[in-house]
Amino acid sequence: MTSADVLILGGGSGGYACALRSAELGLSVILIDKDKLGGTCLHRGCIPTKALLHAAEVADSSRESENFGVVSTFEGIDMPKVNEYRDGVVARLYKGLQGLIKSRNVTFVEGAGTLVDSQTIEVDGVKYTGKNVVLATGSYAKSIPGLEISGSIMTSDQALNLDYVPKSVIVLGGGVIGVEFASVWKSFGADVTIVEGLPHLVPNEDEAVSKALERAYRKRGIDFILGTKFASASHSDSGVDVTLEDGKVISAELLL
Repeated sequence: MTSADVLILGGGSGGYACALRSAELGLSVILIDKDKLGGTCLHRGCIPTKALLHAAEVADSSRESENFGVVSTFEGIDMPKVNEYRDGVVARLYKGLQGLIKSRNVTFVEGAGTLVDSQTIEVDGVKYTGKNVVLATGSYAKSIPGLEISGSIMTSDQALNLDYVPKSVIVLGGGVIGVEFASVWKSFGADVTIVEGLPHLVPNEDEAVSKALERAYRKRGIDFILGTKFASASHSDSGVDVTLEDGKVISAELLL
């Protein structure tokens, strides 16, 4: 099928939800994505990070088990096994999503799509048309001026695939992604410092939420520097040196 009532570019959370609802309403649907069905959220975002957060919670529970009258010994983190658990969670949900798409008779096209006109998307030389076109092309990890992504300087995409627990990490940005990774790494045993240019962590949330999170992170020993912007970063023998706009230099094994 190369024409449909609804033609969707992007198979992430927005795209597949639109596809399923459109099919439910009796419309024919073509869904296009250059990667796996499910997009960033399922494969490189929300779901794998929540799996890591659950593993981190188990680690914390093991450390604190005596508080509940349970005698146990915490011996460390086996990161390859953690990643195996994470991948299993993603695989189960991916299989379920594939089944949903198939059961609703949505046509899924894998390939990079280009919007040709208001009703046409081209994939590998094949043109697909739709009475209605939905653009749900999603998000990607970006860099900032003065920061080159390589080696020990990474985005969340690379951080998700680490097969070891770093000794120390600087997290540049105290938004939802930054504080999630900071929490996971702290629970896994790393020393963590968050650098946020605005006055609070998770600055898009209500101030009461930000302050509650800051209190919790102080209690856990997660350091954070607020109201100070990033200036530059450079690789060092031990990892990364980060210079802030106020001239302060902080160092760690990794920079996220």
